[in-house]
Amino acid sequence: MANPEKIRVVIVDDISETRENIRRMLQFDPKIEIIGEARTGKEAIEFASKLLPDVIVMDINMPDMDGLVATEIIRRKHPHIQIIILSVQYESGYMRRAMLAGARDFLSKPPLIDELTNAIRRAGKLAIEEKEKAQIASESVQSSTIRAGKLGKIIVVYSPKGGVGCTTIATNLAISLQSELTPTVIVDGNLLFGDVAVFLNEQGRNTILDLAPRVDELDPDIIDEVLISHSLTSIRVLASPPRPEYADQVSADQFIKVLQYLQRLYEYIIVDTTPYLTEVVQSALDISNLIILIANQDIPSIKSTNSFLSLSDQSGINRKRILFVLNRFDKRIAISPERITESLKQVVEGVIPLEEKIVTTSINRGVPFIIENKSSLISKSIYAIAEKVKEKIATQLEEKE
Repeated sequence: MANPEKIRVVIVDDISETRENIRRMLQFDPKIEIIGEARTGKEAIEFASKLLPDVIVMDINMPDMDGLVATEIIRRKHPHIQIIILSVQYESGYMRRAMLAGARDFLSKPPLIDELTNAIRRAGKLAIEEKEKAQIASESVQSSTIRAGKLGKIIVVYSPKGGVGCTTIATNLAISLQSELTPTVIVDGNLLFGDVAVFLNEQGRNTILDLAPRVDELDPDIIDEVLISHSLTSIRVLASPPRPEYADQVSADQFIKVLQYLQRLYEYIIVDTTPYLTEVVQSALDISNLIILIANQDIPSIKSTNSFLSLSDQSGINRKRILFVLNRFDKRIAISPERITESLKQVVEGVIPLEEKIVTTSINRGVPFIIENKSSLISKSIYAIAEKVKEKIATQLEEKE
């Protein structure tokens, strides 16, 4: 396909001399334009989102993040971007890992000029073609969604007991549900002490305070302006107020109107909550399509969960809307999922194993474990819960029809 566009390239290497050498190699090719240089894997991810290059030339060994991890994150978020991996270790094992991560090519360092420019030209041609296809597909999906008038699903993550891991589950679940066809937003419903943005290592100037006074005049541009874009994935975040004293400035009615408007734009609206049944939390539970109820393997948590289930029965919340999940499961403890199911008359449908080191590291770094520990047991349990979410929502639709 003949295309006059230049191939826009970002160079990623932690050594400035290497970046300069690559820049010199490419500067005389009229079809290639260097639009940025990054020193780390995290910078590469940020540059990919900000600059949207066609091709990234990526070193495999970097201090903060393996180039292959960065490649996988970038390719998942921006499938049209083609990545060429450079490595001093030119072994079949590395090459295979690079291809599995989504790399377009694998070259040994230092590359020959012709070898590198030819690889970039091939990758650039493919990137431009993929970009055009994605644009057509996006327009098609968007128009069909608008015509169908399909509303997204509100999924509230809740526990009547604090400290059981709701925010960890909410953030990782949101990422597992996100795709091009199922855009996902996570809303921090803990208006006093919300931590969703912190768990994702994001700081936004705007919060729900910027939407609350405008709930009757919302439009996609206003929403886009206020939501935070997570730098490592495609999920959007609606942060809680920056200070607890501002929580009263958002009423339950305003909060619900925001959630209902988000249903027009997103397939899944994940709402993280506080254990206290504030008006905001109660309203969110009332209008939710699904409640993910979290408990731990300890008596106080199980007792609180039992009280909440009794209250739900009295409030008219159908238990079919509840997906009961046991977090931090330790098989050495005698309180098994089966015993909890029998005691509470509510089936434990999801079990998340105890992985303290992975979770603590994830929280402290602000990088959800489902990104960097995709093959771990705890990540697999989140993906299993995501599938349960889809199954229960599909069942609801069938019963409704």
